[in-house]
Amino acid sequence: MINQKEIAKILEEYNLQDITIGVLGGHSALDVCRGAKKYGFRTVAVCQKGRDKTYSKYYKTRDVDKGVIDKVILVDSFKDIVKPEVQKQLREMNTIFIHNRYFWVYCNFHDIEKKFKIPIYGTRTMLKLEERDVPKNQYYLLEKAGIRLPKMYPDPKKIDRLVLVKVAEAERGYERAFFFASSYESYEKKSKGMIEKGTITKSALKKAVIEEFILGAQVNFNYFYSPLTGELELMGTDTRRQTNLDGLLRLPADQQLEVLKHVEPKIIETGHIAVTTKESILEKIFAMGEKFVETCKKEHAPGIIGPFALQGAISAEKGKEEAVIFDVSFRIPGSPGTMFTPYSGYLWGDSMSYGERIAYEIKKAIDQHKLDLICT
Repeated sequence: MINQKEIAKILEEYNLQDITIGVLGGHSALDVCRGAKKYGFRTVAVCQKGRDKTYSKYYKTRDVDKGVIDKVILVDSFKDIVKPEVQKQLREMNTIFIHNRYFWVYCNFHDIEKKFKIPIYGTRTMLKLEERDVPKNQYYLLEKAGIRLPKMYPDPKKIDRLVLVKVAEAERGYERAFFFASSYESYEKKSKGMIEKGTITKSALKKAVIEEFILGAQVNFNYFYSPLTGELELMGTDTRRQTNLDGLLRLPADQQLEVLKHVEPKIIETGHIAVTTKESILEKIFAMGEKFVETCKKEHAPGIIGPFALQGAISAEKGKEEAVIFDVSFRIPGSPGTMFTPYSGYLWGDSMSYGERIAYEIKKAIDQHKLDLICT
């Protein structure tokens, strides 16, 4: 495991007046690089060949004031980021890397934690806690923090209400297939059909998460925690656009039933929509985030650094509004639309994107000689 002393030594060798912000070419890279450029940092995107034009052409820096990607490093596969020659280029550019979902989907956790000797903004060992089959994962931390999450069903034979079953896809293991069940019998019937169609596998089904289905308005609560100030900020709130579910929901009920005879509903995330919440529940949202931050400090030091999100729904049971959390993102969320909600503006005067907030934090840490507090 790369320890903090090694990262501190690398940071000591950096020219702090010439820092580069590095990203993997995908997910939230453009948002990060836009913010980095605003605060005077150079940017580099490590891109997979054949998937690089967004960064090497359309948003590459040019004509003095256009674009946000200064340099592109092309690799055959995203996981090649750990190769010594790639790391050498990044260190020569004094790179601080901002991790995102792509970084942890396409790269190996073990390699990133033990071989990637580039300072990462955030806690590099926490991203794996998004996985369902690791100790003290997101569900454990939510329970420890006293945050409500759906009732879980490790044994499908005990299903006694409508549940949502989350299974890794057969074709894309990093994405999940979903299906509803209200009994063990319906679970068996639907899972068997999906296995026969090749949508999921028997081995993936054994690792599936089966959780109570919460009826409510789905909202992602996107936070930022600063170790420099000890303060939690609400960056914004959004909800997901999912295909082909969104298309089905836009049809009249009778047409939905007809379409479902031929098409299986899928819940694949394809985008986000900025939403707002009532001001009267903001205190609850902050309290929930603060409890989660404190729990992470105790259970997984140093805990949360910078962006994270609690993703769930606002339910209204017995006349009481309550957030129920389905998932945790231990890194920058995938939605660049958070800045179009007013919450960061209430604090900073103007709405601030995640990319800007991260760059501002890194700049402050450099000025205060505290990069070791925010990089691991």
